[in-house]
Amino acid sequence: MRTLGNFINGAQAPPAAGRYLDVLEPATGQVTARVPAGDATDVAQAVDAATAAFPAWSESPAAFRSGLLLRIADLIDQRLDELAEAESLDTGKPVSLARTLDIPRASANFRFFATAVLHTASDAHLTDHTALNYTVRRPRGVAGLISPWNLPLYLLSWKIAPALATGNTAVAKPSELTPLTASLLAEICVTAGLPSGVLNIVHGAGGSAGAALVAHPGVTTISFTGGTATGAAIAASAAPAFKKLTLEMGGKNPTVLFADADLDAAMPGILRSAFTNQGQICLCGSRIIVEESIFESFLERFVPAARALVVGDPMDAKTDVGAVISASHRDKIESYVALALADGGTIHCGGERPSGLPSRCREGFFVAPTVITGLPMNCRVNQEEIFGPVVTVTPFRDEAQAVTLANNSPYGLAASLWTGNVSRAHRVAERIACGTVWVNTWLLRDLRVPFGGMRQSGLGREGGDEAIRFFTEVKNVCVKL
Repeated sequence: MRTLGNFINGAQAPPAAGRYLDVLEPATGQVTARVPAGDATDVAQAVDAATAAFPAWSESPAAFRSGLLLRIADLIDQRLDELAEAESLDTGKPVSLARTLDIPRASANFRFFATAVLHTASDAHLTDHTALNYTVRRPRGVAGLISPWNLPLYLLSWKIAPALATGNTAVAKPSELTPLTASLLAEICVTAGLPSGVLNIVHGAGGSAGAALVAHPGVTTISFTGGTATGAAIAASAAPAFKKLTLEMGGKNPTVLFADADLDAAMPGILRSAFTNQGQICLCGSRIIVEESIFESFLERFVPAARALVVGDPMDAKTDVGAVISASHRDKIESYVALALADGGTIHCGGERPSGLPSRCREGFFVAPTVITGLPMNCRVNQEEIFGPVVTVTPFRDEAQAVTLANNSPYGLAASLWTGNVSRAHRVAERIACGTVWVNTWLLRDLRVPFGGMRQSGLGREGGDEAIRFFTEVKNVCVKL
């Protein structure tokens, strides 16, 4: 068992109050580590360190900052296997997924923003030949970065990299459920030579460490990824202090399959979007909406494919579906399956705890991939985020109804469309109210594009130039000629 520390001013530090939280391995239900139960005192120490480091870091040349972030990316790549195993241990996801998705994406985040800041441009405006206006962007100060448990290093690096690249210092608060890779990242930053205080990491529960970070007057900027209810609470706390805020929250994403799609090509992508990471990705397609002329044929192929996914030990390379994050989350998922049955839904596969697990995993938190039909779009199972390996399949008559069903949600994060008609693809993508719409693919990411949600899925955008803008303050300078 490991006992982790906070990372403050370039060194590991025990929690000020001496309190720790147990960290469980979802696949076994066993305690594997202790993590600080950080509070306002720990946050204050971290903010003080970040504040002290800000002047030198913000004034350092972009090329200097870029070089350090590239060094961090290289070290992440060098420790790929160690980081992937830690991510799997913490989250219950297959180690093969962490090795091919989570950890490579973390290094890509650092590499992308390290080079992006070397190629940013500012605007200039000649005003009637009487004045020259030009804009400058400056780092905002100390950024508070709050990341979730489902993609721990992937999403933590998505925030840290642009914040540091643009000259801010940061205090990060990873999920207390999945702290291992954040702790390893702290080690990597020391090895890379990142100056003390530029990045600080405070562990602890959201209600204590997270709330204290949002409320601290020395934190000017908040980037949050997590649940919608928590996002709303953060907005309520940050707004009176006029803090700059971006919120990436929940999703109930539609997957829309038209009859003219290439079903052979679409099936693997739809299966991935439904069950990758046990359905615990905010971008997963949990509402599959299928044109009625192919509804039955789709089910005849999709249900056996879902049933054939291997649920097992995340450390086994053959595992497709690992454990969900906790016993309480498993219970929540199962409650929605029970609700679907009570509402008249049909369970085609899954809906139960899988049998035949290896002895190491018999006390773990597993849910079999579940496919449900027969539910109206306005029922709770179709309206509320389950965040597990559970999907519903609903037929539609025509394009207009497909759009109506897709938009029948309080969320608006992402959607995927599957069609062979390019005109339809553009037309439907325009009408679906989501921040990202994929056509004939899923989770194909270009780090240059804006990312974020509409409605209850989020506020603001990050990624590419949007992240550079978010983490900087713009100023116009007007010079009379």
